[in-house]
Amino acid sequence: MRFRPCIDIHNGKVKQIVGGSLSDGNESTKENYVSDKGADFYAGMYRNRGLFGGHIIMLNKAGTKEYDDSKNEAIRGLRAYPQGMQVGGGITCESAPEFIDAGASHVIVTSYIFDDVKLEFNKLKKLTESVGRDKVVIDLSCRYNNGRYYVVTDRWQKFTEVELCERTFDELGAYCDEFLIHGVDVEGLKQGIDERLLELLSGPAGDHKITYAGGVRNMEDIDRIYTFAQGRIDFTIGSALDVFGGSLSMDDVIAYVAGIGR
Repeated sequence: MRFRPCIDIHNGKVKQIVGGSLSDGNESTKENYVSDKGADFYAGMYRNRGLFGGHIIMLNKAGTKEYDDSKNEAIRGLRAYPQGMQVGGGITCESAPEFIDAGASHVIVTSYIFDDVKLEFNKLKKLTESVGRDKVVIDLSCRYNNGRYYVVTDRWQKFTEVELCERTFDELGAYCDEFLIHGVDVEGLKQGIDERLLELLSGPAGDHKITYAGGVRNMEDIDRIYTFAQGRIDFTIGSALDVFGGSLSMDDVIAYVAGIGR
């Protein structure tokens, strides 16, 4: 189990937000933290601590001025830590090579590979052809509905027909190197992890690389992630960290993970 750091960018600024409240303006977006430092500062901090495989997420809708501002900030972060971070948000097979050239180790995709609520495997194939399967991360961020978890797109606002289950992991695993999964119902709330989701993930985790995000607030939550998946799932923390205005020391987390399970 590894701690994967994150940098979320909205309207060109590094932020931590409540997951289900995204919008292109600030009217309905609920912000936990807005940093006065740029993505390059955080990427440099992660590089100096030897934290590899974190993600930079651009939270605005592609094609907007706000997205362009966030993209510019993301590229500054990638250049500060070449090959050390992944990048997602509005990625397509056309734009993916630009981010790889800017220093991303992987590109992260969700909405691009869907046509409304249906998965488009031909888009996945084009993406792997453009940058290589080993540089693709599929974001299967999900919400709970009628007793099951379903992948959500359009900045976590739209339910798709794709259920989060072992078959989905097996089918999509042929097109990517890793999976990133936000538990959207708990993302940004700092009220604890989604244990039901982690139980589900503990099944396919043995065969696929998975990073879980959502609700981690203390060392006890990290222990639960380790226990549920027998140390096979990585995790990220956002709003709870001291570097994003929270009370949980990032350096303490790094030290704790280094010793967990020994």
